[in-house]
Amino acid sequence: MLFCRSLFFQIVVASVLGVALGVAAPDMAASLKPLSDLFLKLITMLMAPLVFCVVVQGIAGAGNLRTVGRIGLKALVYFEAMTGIALLLGVLAAALCQPGAGMHVSADAQMQGPASTFGESAAALRHDGLVGFMLHLVPANPLGAFVHNDVLQVLVFAILFGCGLSMAGPQGKPAAALINSVAAVLFRIMGLVIRVAPIGVLGAIAYTVGHFGIRSLGQLGVFVGLYFVLVALFVLVVLGVLLRLCGLGIFSFIWYLRAELAVVLATTSSDAVLPQIMEKLTAIGVQREVVGLVIPAGYSFNLDALSIYLGLAVLFVAQASGVHLTWAQMALVIGTALVTSKGAHGVPGIAIVILAATLAVVPEIPPTGLVLLVAVDWFIGIARALGNVMGNCVATIVVAKWEGQLDATAARRAMQRASMRTS
Repeated sequence: MLFCRSLFFQIVVASVLGVALGVAAPDMAASLKPLSDLFLKLITMLMAPLVFCVVVQGIAGAGNLRTVGRIGLKALVYFEAMTGIALLLGVLAAALCQPGAGMHVSADAQMQGPASTFGESAAALRHDGLVGFMLHLVPANPLGAFVHNDVLQVLVFAILFGCGLSMAGPQGKPAAALINSVAAVLFRIMGLVIRVAPIGVLGAIAYTVGHFGIRSLGQLGVFVGLYFVLVALFVLVVLGVLLRLCGLGIFSFIWYLRAELAVVLATTSSDAVLPQIMEKLTAIGVQREVVGLVIPAGYSFNLDALSIYLGLAVLFVAQASGVHLTWAQMALVIGTALVTSKGAHGVPGIAIVILAATLAVVPEIPPTGLVLLVAVDWFIGIARALGNVMGNCVATIVVAKWEGQLDATAARRAMQRASMRTS
């Protein structure tokens, strides 16, 4: 009975019903699109304030680099390098595999979806060149940026606000507390919105199958499968190589963290295992100051699996919409995602918000393409959460090794002893 009340079970049931309706009654199924539009509109409503809060929290939470010191600087350099690699992996995989090709999402729907205002101001400036684009980044009025859902302007204001908050020191604490409180309320609202996710998924799946045919479901399956493969490759190859350079093995490290990873797998959230992860990393010899700095900062700055998703999803939606992205547009997408991905953890559904914010910089892509990804976002979240938590654990090991504070031999022995006790 408890399982039937779980959100995961409800989403699975909604997905099955959506497929059945799309096959049995395509016209009726296509008419259910307003259900997914309503869900996306609820997400859109929260997009600008949520992006503002998470970016400000991420920048202010990192502290002043002069006081955070050497460890913090190394951690941030590592985070940005890995985020860039993850984004490029997603973009290259989408460019090579073309998972969205042939879906023919109508560009005529661009102005009909709930996210129709995402790229309007950017579209108005696309003929003005670099100067016009740079001038547009600075809002004439910060409140206007929020009112018009202009994500680029919100980002610029959030970056400046976060930097100012960090520089203000003790005087900025009341403002930081206010931002944290507002973020907590917005996250609660997001939790309420996610409770209606099964209805949105039902509408999205039914519309997708009814309008685009059963073949579209196969392409969504290809997208999900490709994403799982990319996350697995990133963990086993990229993170595996880094761990090997530190004197540890990726498989033994995964086995050491198996209990925590099982919890993440079941809940699609890494927040629940934060204390256990920190304790286990300390137990294998990583200094507490390194663990205490890198893990919490990594939860905001080092979301490797989310970065893979953003790179893959933007090109998937572009391909499904028949939009060809130039190299300059892809560079803009990657640069935007480097900022928008910060702080986006622990909140179910926020990946769609971050993706919408990233898509805003390419107004040619119809925002209705998001409907396709709403249908599978919950399942994507499984690999996303696992990849993020593994990325942060490996980041702590790498920074500890970089600092000369890791005894690899002692760490291997500690992992073996722990495994023997629990086997």
